[in-house]
This record gives sequence, structure tokens and C-alpha cells, in this order.
Amino acid sequence: MSKSFIFSSESVGEGHPDKVSDTISDSVLDACLEQDPKSRVACETLVKSNCVTIAGEITTDAKFDYEKVVREAIRDIGYVNDDDIFHADHVFITNQLTAQSRDIGQGVDAASAEGKETDEQGAGDQGIMFGYACNETDELMPAPVMFAHRILRKMAEIRKAGEQAKWLRPDCKSQVALKYEDGQMVGIENVVVSTQHAADADNDTIRNFIISEIIKPALPSDLINDSTQYLINPTGRFVIGGPQGDSGLTGRKIIVDTYGGWGRHGGGAFSGKDPSKVDRSAAYMSRWVAKNVVAAGLADRVEIQVAYAIGYPNPTSITIDCFGTEKAPEDKIQDAIKQVFNFKPAQIVAQLDLLRPIYRTTTNYGHFGKNELPWEQTDKVEALQGAVG
Repeated sequence: MSKSFIFSSESVGEGHPDKVSDTISDSVLDACLEQDPKSRVACETLVKSNCVTIAGEITTDAKFDYEKVVREAIRDIGYVNDDDIFHADHVFITNQLTAQSRDIGQGVDAASAEGKETDEQGAGDQGIMFGYACNETDELMPAPVMFAHRILRKMAEIRKAGEQAKWLRPDCKSQVALKYEDGQMVGIENVVVSTQHAADADNDTIRNFIISEIIKPALPSDLINDSTQYLINPTGRFVIGGPQGDSGLTGRKIIVDTYGGWGRHGGGAFSGKDPSKVDRSAAYMSRWVAKNVVAAGLADRVEIQVAYAIGYPNPTSITIDCFGTEKAPEDKIQDAIKQVFNFKPAQIVAQLDLLRPIYRTTTNYGHFGKNELPWEQTDKVEALQGAVG
């Protein structure tokens, strides 16, 4: 990578059609896990205009009103305005959920002779997963994506408080371009924000408010300068938004969900899937490992890849790349990782305590960088340092 470059990352708000779908899918997952921790859930959601379709495979003993869960998720997002075509109380809901295939289940639900689950539970699918961490931010995440998330989180707080900017609506996007020199952040080149708004809000009001009350409070002041460019609602009008303006589907914002394009992605989406699906749980596991490696001072940046075969408990490969920032030989760091962490699917679930209704917390503003989530804990620092020697 060159000594001077600009890197951009984006985020999308809770009301973006794809995020509406993610939120509904994760709400269904949490409702299942709340009653039955052994639920097998793969729920996908399609939203368009005033219609919601939930589809996929669910095997659970949980009993609840799926329609109520969907409407509450939409209400929490904020689609409750009188002029909303997509409205929590008025959407039409189609439920096409069926039971999980036995062919998949036999590989995932491994059992001993006594009928009890063992740590030989197989992976829910084949695939590759990546984890990444760096020391750019307090969250040990790439700065561009964290800055983009901060903008929209601030916007949502103001919108939901309802005391100012009552013209704000749920659908929005942000993008931050950050300039680097010799690997260090030196300034924000530009910030792009597009927000849905009420029809009577004028462009000057929107622009001035977004810059002064959202962008500048959310971003580090030492990175904003006189040359920073602000592109606010570049099309000039954004009244029709959300599922009324565009269709939404679960799992279409995987780069927003992870590292903003800085770290690689294996391709598997997260939302709506229980932790037997390794494209979710192993991605969380990989982030936990990577964050602890950086927190332990073993590298300034690290990316880890793991791979699985469906029905097979052990990873088919584990590898790391410290991009030349390692403070100990990479092979020793990799050996320490294998010594400290267990990558079997059942052990991932146990180590991170994943059979809980925690997934609505992950849906918006990235699945990583939130210190309240178990895979964000830096509780293996000493063990890694000791294993490296």
C-alpha cells in the first residue's frame, strides 16, 4: 500500500431497507432463543412497499406471534409516521418459514450414545470466515467504518429523541473518506450523508443541521480541517425512502456489518442465523481472536482466516497475516492462537455464550466494535502473551 492514500467506508441506518430486513430476521432469532436456546434458525426477510415476507428454515420449541415480532421491530426502527407507506401497524406480512432440512440437521446436531450433545457438533456449512483488528481506534477497528457508524448512531439518537430535527426519517446512509500518510490518519477528506426527511424540510436546514449537530460532534475534531468536503443529500431531495423507495433483503450489507472493506470477508451474511451457522459464529470468533492479538501487543494489525466443512467439527485451515506489524514471529502467534482458543463450533458457542437473545444488539452500526458483545472482550491477552513466550 502506498505511503499516502485515501480509504473510504460506508454505513447504513436502521431504516435502510436492507437493515430493516436484518432487524426483522434478528428479532425472529432472538424470539426463538429467548424460549429455546437450542433453536435452529435461518430466517431471511424481504421488504418492499407495504409488504414483508419472512422465509427460511426454523426448528424450535419456542411459541410466539411472528407477526407481533415483525411489527415491533418495524416500530422500534421508527416507521410509525402518518405518511409512511411502510408502517409498523399496516404492513402485510407473509410467513414462509419451514423446518430445517434433516440432511443439514444430522451434520450439525451431533450426539453421544446417551443422546447428549457433544463438542463434536459439526459446522452448519462449509465456508471461510475472517476476523480483523487494528490499533487505529479504541475499539481496535478500522477508523473509516467506525466514523461512518458514529454519524448514523448520532443521527438515530436525535431522531428517536424527537426533540429537534423532527423532519428526520429512518432511512439514511453515511460515508467517510480518510487520508493516510505513512500508515497514520492525517485528515478526513470528505463526508457523505444522505438522510430521508419530511417533505417540508428545506435543503439548507438539512445541510446545516447534519454538519453542525451530527458530523462534527461525532468525528475527531483534529481530523476535520478547512478542506474537508461535506456532501449532504447530494441528489437534493430524499422524501421517499425505506422499503417504499427500494426493496430490502437480509444479508446484503455484509461489508457494513464487518470492517468497511478494510478486512476481507468470506461472503457469508450474519443476520437471522443461529450460532450453529459458522458463517456467523466463526466470524465472531475470528474477531475475538484478532482483537485479543492486537490488545496483547503482538501486532498492530492482524487478519485471521478460518475454514470449515459442513458437518465436520475441526476447521480445515487456520491462518493469520500481521501485514509486517508483528512483534513476535507470525508462526509463534499462530501457534499461540491455536493453544489458547478452540475453534470447534460447539466450543465457539460455549466460549462466547452465544445461545442467548443478543443478536438484535448486533444488527445495526456493525457487528464489531461494540464493547458489550462477548467477542469484543480482551480477556485472553495474558494467555496469548504467555503462549507466545
